Amino acid sequence: MSELPDMRASDSERERIAERLREAVAEGRLTMEEFDERLDATYRARTHGELEPLVRDLPAPAGAGSVEPLPSSVPAVGGWQGRIGGTPTSRFGFAFWGGFGRKGTWTAPRRFTAVTLMGGGELDLRDARFEEREIVIRCFTVMGGMSVIVPPELTVDVTGAGFMGGFGESGVDAEPDPAAPRVRVTGFALMGGVGVVRKRTKAQKQRLKAERERERALERERRRAQKELPATERDRSGGAEETPGSAEGESSGGESS
Repeated sequence: MSELPDMRASDSERERIAERLREAVAEGRLTMEEFDERLDATYRARTHGELEPLVRDLPAPAGAGSVEPLPSSVPAVGGWQGRIGGTPTSRFGFAFWGGFGRKGTWTAPRRFTAVTLMGGGELDLRDARFEEREIVIRCFTVMGGMSVIVPPELTVDVTGAGFMGGFGESGVDAEPDPAAPRVRVTGFALMGGVGVVRKRTKAQKQRLKAERERERALERERRRAQKELPATERDRSGGAEETPGSAEGESSGGESS
């Protein structure tokens, strides 16, 4: 059992538990109802303590134990703890009749300043690292625009002001993760705009799509099983009813002779 049940679970750890559940239902260790309940609880779990009971009564894969946290020096895949700290990649962005962008696995500084004049800029934080747990992005735009893309679970405070322009938020609604960094977007927009967009990564979208496809396949299998089961029972009951009838016919036939 994990010695740190309150440690936040990562996406990879949840997926590891989900895979064990799939193997268990395939081997007949879990019913479809049990599998559905545990799979739903797996993707809703936020800590190791919530994940461990879901596979406690199942055999562990060869060479594996329960949910074990990675050492603090090794970032967990998808975990926020491993994405905080490091040397900033860039602290400033400027565009005049053009554009600039920061995306991928760059390291966002404690304070980033963006300036656009009749141009545009894009800061994508979905795969970024963060110099500190709380960062500030200052955006100043004149007849231009800025786009700040963040993962849905990130906590973002938008406090900028505008004149004939403004600041706004859009995208996927999600509950903020307390373990995630906090980002504050501020600045000023003159005849321009700054937009904060909550958006999942391509990998997250593919994982959600795969889960929906699995759920639809399981639902089709359940419906097919439910349709086949009554038919089997009718066949069995019908065969059982024929025996007394045939015996009665033989008895009456014997009396007439």
